[in-house]
Amino acid sequence: MYLLVLAHILQSSLLAVYSCPALCSCTDGKSGIAELRLVQCSDPGISAVPINVPADTVKLRLEKTLISRLPRAAFYNLSELQFLWLTYNTITSIHPSSFVNLKALRELRLDGNLLTSFPWEGLRDMPRLQTLGLHNNRLSSLPAHAALFLLNITYLDLSSNRLTMLPAELLDLWFPLQGKQGGLVQRRILGLHDNPWLCDCQISMVMSLSMSMGSPVVLMDQMLMCSRSLGQSKMLLTQVELSRCIRPSVQPAATRVSSPLGSNVILRCDATGYPTPTLTWIKTSAYADCCEQLEISEQLPRGLESFMQESPRVGVRWSIISLNGLSYKDAGEYRCQARNMAGISEALIKLKVVGITRLSRLPKKKSQKILLNSSKYKKPSQIPATITMLSVKENQILQNITAPPISKTQTAPNLVPKVFPIDKDIKRRKINLK
Repeated sequence: MYLLVLAHILQSSLLAVYSCPALCSCTDGKSGIAELRLVQCSDPGISAVPINVPADTVKLRLEKTLISRLPRAAFYNLSELQFLWLTYNTITSIHPSSFVNLKALRELRLDGNLLTSFPWEGLRDMPRLQTLGLHNNRLSSLPAHAALFLLNITYLDLSSNRLTMLPAELLDLWFPLQGKQGGLVQRRILGLHDNPWLCDCQISMVMSLSMSMGSPVVLMDQMLMCSRSLGQSKMLLTQVELSRCIRPSVQPAATRVSSPLGSNVILRCDATGYPTPTLTWIKTSAYADCCEQLEISEQLPRGLESFMQESPRVGVRWSIISLNGLSYKDAGEYRCQARNMAGISEALIKLKVVGITRLSRLPKKKSQKILLNSSKYKKPSQIPATITMLSVKENQILQNITAPPISKTQTAPNLVPKVFPIDKDIKRRKINLK
């Protein structure tokens, strides 16, 4: 009986791993010496993601089905999945956590769906993803934060959507400025064609830079169309005279700032350029001319957290940093750096922290008592020399103390002590002692 129960449990576990979902086909392929399990589901009767897909599946294709949404953790049990094709379905929404646990996934294709937005933050659950296909959807905009999650994507197809503008953050990612590359430049393939682009500086820079020698970006189709405004007829990008990009210009509110120790300071700079530049703050050097013994141990240069605000006007942006409770370590040089596709520029601001200077020592109380006692009961010639040899600071303080004026009728007090007669008996005793 025990053996029958064990056999039933083993059979159930094997079916859970190797069973094929209904309306799907499962095949085993080979890649070198490894066996790959392929699952394909293309039946129009499928309206949800199958839940019993074998756990060792490497490639899953859900195509031409009635699947309209991807719920949370839709593929959680497929940790070995490397290729996921969800093409030509009716998907309209994707949960931000739909792709959780897909740590081995390298290719995700969502072509031919009805997506109006994409959860870009969900790409964090796929750290090995390199290919992302969003061709033929209904995407109308790309948020700036999408650039944060596209660092490892080398193949991105955004063609045949409803995109009109590219954020500057994506251009910075695809075409890094000189000096910003960290090692080897990432090569990328981009699909941007068949979108109603506006004829602006961004799309013009993408076109020109992709055609330059040694460009890190290759366009799938260089026949990009654009229009001068929404609703107007489209023209080839090469036939349009576009506004040129303008290198940023930075203007600080003040180039030299002095503030007391412990105070609060706000540093501000304004930048203009086209496209609208991004601003960053960097502390490049430190100094403390108030105290020679102060030691500065921070590593420079270093980036600083800032608050950035965009102006209602296109191409204008300002940024501030707030330094609260100033210390001597805050003193130094700060650089406000502005950059866009046309170049980079910066402005220097020097911050000086002013401390409280030390006062010289006041005369000791003991010295003051000796001075007063000596002047009251002794002649000026009998005052000890140690009292007259005062420091320079003490002399200055004593000179500033003025005595009250003496009127003509008032006589000055006699400082010479009175002389009393000597007793004769005392004098005789002294002679006898001798």
